Amino acid sequence: MTASTTGARVPRSRRAGTLAAVDLGATSGRVILGRVGGGELELRHVARFGNDPVRTRDGLHWNLLELYRQVLEGLAAAEREAPGEIAGVGIDSWAVDYGLLREGRLLGVPYHYRDARSAAGVEAVHARVDAAALYRRNGLQHLPFNTVFQLAAEGPVLDLADRLLLVPDLLAYWLTGAQVAERTNASTTGLLDPRTGEWDTGLAELVGIPAGILPPLVDPGTALGALTTDVAAQVGRPLEVTAVGSHDTASAVVAVPAADRDVAYVSCGTWGLVGLELDAPVLTDEARQAGFTNEGGVDGRTRFLHNVMGLWLLSESIRTWERGSTAAQRSATLQGLLAEAAHVTAPVAVFDVDDPRFLPPGDIPARIADWCREHDQPVPATPGEHVRSIVESLAQAFADAVHTAAKLAGRTVATIHVVGGGAQNALLCQATADRAGLPVVAGPVEATAIGNLLVQARARGLVDGDLEDLRALVAATFTPTRYRPR
Repeated sequence: MTASTTGARVPRSRRAGTLAAVDLGATSGRVILGRVGGGELELRHVARFGNDPVRTRDGLHWNLLELYRQVLEGLAAAEREAPGEIAGVGIDSWAVDYGLLREGRLLGVPYHYRDARSAAGVEAVHARVDAAALYRRNGLQHLPFNTVFQLAAEGPVLDLADRLLLVPDLLAYWLTGAQVAERTNASTTGLLDPRTGEWDTGLAELVGIPAGILPPLVDPGTALGALTTDVAAQVGRPLEVTAVGSHDTASAVVAVPAADRDVAYVSCGTWGLVGLELDAPVLTDEARQAGFTNEGGVDGRTRFLHNVMGLWLLSESIRTWERGSTAAQRSATLQGLLAEAAHVTAPVAVFDVDDPRFLPPGDIPARIADWCREHDQPVPATPGEHVRSIVESLAQAFADAVHTAAKLAGRTVATIHVVGGGAQNALLCQATADRAGLPVVAGPVEATAIGNLLVQARARGLVDGDLEDLRALVAATFTPTRYRPR
């Protein structure tokens, strides 16, 4: 789609170029080609693949080697589709997880953030610095899988490592040989000072993490180099790799098509990241107690947000039903279940989606039923009622987080922008508008890939301007769906 520049604040450019975005989510990955510049912003999906964890005797792990193989195949497919045209590649992924290396070799298979081992790390860290003091230094919402806690649970292998690389940085290292940490993702580790954007090496040493393993920091838009010779041979050409907002939410927020600052965003996928974009972190004890985090954004912005359990509740419920004893359960699909949920007229339970019981993989419907019994709420009797309960509960959590964020930051919110996969869920978007009492603007669905592409495009001179200019291009080329509170 080509942007109309009449009356719109669209970034200037002299030409369009083709770029590749590697976008890795917690359940799937994709390689997307984008044509950006000259008033254009067009996407083409080239490859999509699953991202399935593997449980071994020592815990739950990411199958990172398979993921890397799929990335290489996806980039090779992109090069075949646009031979000689691709000007660069950027990688984003989920946050907090990492690989430990020694002399460039990976020490073991990276753990999945849902693995239970991090509980011991929480105890170890809090024995040295209490939760309030930790928040004053890193500004992060307490989540038991934050990198700082995972590292504290590593044991002797931590002493062997000479480098830590977060997932997108590890993949970029395998592609280019560059060992760096991109700031937006580094801000999710619990080891970055949110005021300076630099590693807090004193905090690392205080909690028993050797500061020497922390790599040099780079900003989104930094050139990382070309694919190594052996990688280029597999892909077809020595493509250039650029650091983007490598935390997928940082890239998604770049693509929120908002002209004003009085908006909240919900980046809705496996997790629902709900919050505001600010110029500085909010490190008050009220923010800590409300469960808000201060993560780095592109161009030095702060993503002040609350992590909500997100669409994981739906996807894990469907996995449970697929293993069910009846043909109807085994054939359940998200669209069919949402249609069934839309016809539920009786009141359903609104449960606490952030209850820790919902974090590990397993039988989510049974856990919801247990929560309802414990809190004297109606227990869903059918999959449709379960899905409606999940949707209404997520919508309430999103609404609460928006209003709390506004209060904590001293901001007003006039509109909620929902981007990511959740933007396709009309039932959820309407419920969010209803419960928040605010209009919801839904889309684009591929916000993360778009943000990835826009940061690359700006770094390569295909577009220019600030974040507001980039967002104007998104607004001019993607038509959102609007929901008004009822």
